Amino acid sequence: MSLERKVRAYIAAVEGGAVGDDLAAFYHPDAVQYEFPNRLIPRGAQRDLAAILDGAERGTRLMDRQIYDIHTLTEVGDRVILEYTWTGYPRTPVGAVRPGEAMRARICQVIEYEDGLIIRQRNYDCFEPF
Repeated sequence: MSLERKVRAYIAAVEGGAVGDDLAAFYHPDAVQYEFPNRLIPRGAQRDLAAILDGAERGTRLMDRQIYDIHTLTEVGDRVILEYTWTGYPRTPVGAVRPGEAMRARICQVIEYEDGLIIRQRNYDCFEPF
């Protein structure tokens, strides 16, 4: 399976609310995610697989649904670079966004693969004001 197909399957799973083993199936056991500072995580974060999975569980409690509108997808060697618009619909207020209203971010994400699984992921999230 091409990396493009793998990353599109991963994004579809995240969009569909995958957690636990369903989400872990996309990740290498030694995976590391870097989320650079943004409006939600001002100091940024570095997460191992356990923290990635924990964050996904928390995300399903916070967001009613999420939509990932991919604008560009570039495959280079063992890496995929994505640019997309994320739209989330929170269950509880987030800043000025009320439950059920849309919040948006423009995101660039770099995903690196090893043995067909995500080993490193870097997120650059640019949220619209909320």
